[in-house]
Amino acid sequence: MNKSDGCKHTGIEKEYSIEDLAAFHGHLGPFIVLGYRMGRYAKRNFCTDPFQMSAAVYCAGTPPESCMADGIQIGSGCTLGKRNIEIIASKEIRCIFTSGEKKLTLIPKPFKSLPQEDHDYPRLVESMAEEMYGMADSDLFEASFGCFRN
Repeated sequence: MNKSDGCKHTGIEKEYSIEDLAAFHGHLGPFIVLGYRMGRYAKRNFCTDPFQMSAAVYCAGTPPESCMADGIQIGSGCTLGKRNIEIIASKEIRCIFTSGEKKLTLIPKPFKSLPQEDHDYPRLVESMAEEMYGMADSDLFEASFGCFRN
């Protein structure tokens, strides 16, 4: 039984704007956008029910990479409150979504790093995030579907 059966406010498909992402996260940056797009991809192409899916976010475990987890929460519906998302410290960035025996692995494509010494750094970060928001999924990450073997 799905924990959301009978609830009228479940299964709502919402497209979140750049402003929505910034309001949730506190600012706009590339990793929240990347996470949002990855989460949205998982929800649309892997499992539409956030009660039946979980996300393991592999990254450095600290900002800015860990900011990806905020975007994944918004895009996929996997949340800290439901305890179906976790951050796992790793040198390689990726997210693995699971649902039953199925899994979806999303690996971000490299994007340019910005010089933090630049006095326009905050503006450059926002500009990069805005650009990423409009890119195709295939330009942001690679997806591979699979299943667990016993």
